[in-house]
Amino acid sequence: MAALSRPRHPLFLFLSLFFLFLCFFNGKSSQFGIENDFTWLLDDDDDDNKLDIVQTRITDSRRRCDLTVGKWVYDPSYPLYDSSCPYLSTAVTCQKNGRPDSDYQKWKWKPRDCSLPRFDALKFLGKMRRKRILLVGDSIMRNQWESLVCLVQGVVSIGSKKVTYNGISMAFHALDFETTIEFCWAPLLVELKKGPENKRILHLDLIEENARYWRGADILVFDSAHWWTHSEKWSSWDYYMEGKSLIKEMNPMLAYQKGLSTWARWVDLNLDPRRTRVIFRSMSPRHNRENGWKCYKQKTPLAFYSHKHVPEQMLVVKEVLRRMRFPVYLQDITAMSGLRRDGHPSVYRKAMDQKERQHLRDFSSDCSHWCLPGVPDLWNEMLNALL
Repeated sequence: MAALSRPRHPLFLFLSLFFLFLCFFNGKSSQFGIENDFTWLLDDDDDDNKLDIVQTRITDSRRRCDLTVGKWVYDPSYPLYDSSCPYLSTAVTCQKNGRPDSDYQKWKWKPRDCSLPRFDALKFLGKMRRKRILLVGDSIMRNQWESLVCLVQGVVSIGSKKVTYNGISMAFHALDFETTIEFCWAPLLVELKKGPENKRILHLDLIEENARYWRGADILVFDSAHWWTHSEKWSSWDYYMEGKSLIKEMNPMLAYQKGLSTWARWVDLNLDPRRTRVIFRSMSPRHNRENGWKCYKQKTPLAFYSHKHVPEQMLVVKEVLRRMRFPVYLQDITAMSGLRRDGHPSVYRKAMDQKERQHLRDFSSDCSHWCLPGVPDLWNEMLNALL
């Protein structure tokens, strides 16, 4: 009769079980996307990977979801607040200003390959507890700030919320959560100063005067595009300055690249990615061109584009972000918002009396900013998903 096998040594059994556990856990961590949250930190060498670092996307189970590819769908459960929100500027309260239609408030952005979570104010404030959120840019970024404040303020008790002002910034405080949501005016990011003979000088390599407001923020959201492309008639400066050189004329996109590069250097040198999250929001589209995109009397989104157009500013932004060491996320809202020619204030930028309403065509249309509630609410739902 064959001899009985000797029992295995307990240490051998322990090591075998431990090895099986490691294999199982590695498979599960991949299945639930655990490693996906950190892969962007590893992709430093390949240029294609660097471009992917800054694209708007979220980790959805086992795949990445591109939030920029999708469509607008009508959802009668929207909007998430109404125009009685006390933090809205008069220029964006289109319903109060007499706009007769309201369906523009009821469109939700639906990404093609996943769902965009509905904004939950309590969850957002819980996630942002003891954090300072700072939105930096122009009047359209203020548009987004007002949207975000109105999305959250309804769940904060009256005695626990306030707005304060400090120079070029304003802040909404949710005191119970120790959370602040701030807006800082810096449409060019770099410094615009008065020079000799009261000339306006845009310093392409100076930023600290604006950036001192940005220090200490946990989440920074930037935009800068519109002011760089104003026509000569509406330009905000008379001269550029770089170092000690005063320059009268420069290609606008070259100037934009130089200004953004100054911003990028500041971020690389002054911020810690373990402490601060940085997001750059892409250009908000205008609909005031003569090719059928005018926003007056538009009531529904475009279903699709007759031709794709990538603004030159987007190419500049992507190239600047690609060269940065700091991991900046590009929140691309340009294409999705381009379909929303119906979402602008148009002639409803102020309250009008009965006589004025009978002559609406005499008023110029604002086809750059957005009615609230409206399109920027969906930018903030996307921002919430990125965070």
